[in-house]
Amino acid sequence: MKGLVIGVDEVGRGPLAGPLAVCALVLRERSREILRGIKDSKQLDEAKREAWYRKLTIFEKEGFVSYKVAFVSERTIDKKGMSYALMRAVGSCLRRLEAGNSATVLLDGALYAPVQYLRQRTIVRGDEKHSVIAAASIIAKVRRDRRMKAFAKRYPAYSFERHKGYGTKAHYRALKKHGPCALHRHSFLKNLKFA
Repeated sequence: MKGLVIGVDEVGRGPLAGPLAVCALVLRERSREILRGIKDSKQLDEAKREAWYRKLTIFEKEGFVSYKVAFVSERTIDKKGMSYALMRAVGSCLRRLEAGNSATVLLDGALYAPVQYLRQRTIVRGDEKHSVIAAASIIAKVRRDRRMKAFAKRYPAYSFERHKGYGTKAHYRALKKHGPCALHRHSFLKNLKFA
């Protein structure tokens, strides 16, 4: 893979509340060593994710990486669906990176880039196999978690700072007691008795 390599990953596809977050990260060709030892965000605890996030922001200032994050709201997910939300977020990140269509784009899981990115590969468990995707997953996860913690102050009854909108027992109990709030994805709740 010569030239620019871009890793793309998403966080927040499955939660009952909150936005989807996608990150696309460009790794300069001679900078691969800086990501040695990085792991997919799901394999790291919060402290280690935050430590890597701080490193990655420093690497960006030093010109070794560039990244963009796109959020898609729960309202858009409800109106247009998850496939639309993913494609919109991936396209937004790549466009704002201005990396050009000749870059190699490595995408995790079932993600796809817009068709003009001819050198794209979707890789199952890509965040475990490619450090550039793992780096994107960490940035997306930290940024979404921070947003959910901020939302928790506005909607304290749901404890978003703890579960980040995922369907935990505590979250279901809060939904049963209080009903959904503006942050909930109503399309994800339609089969539940409190929706």
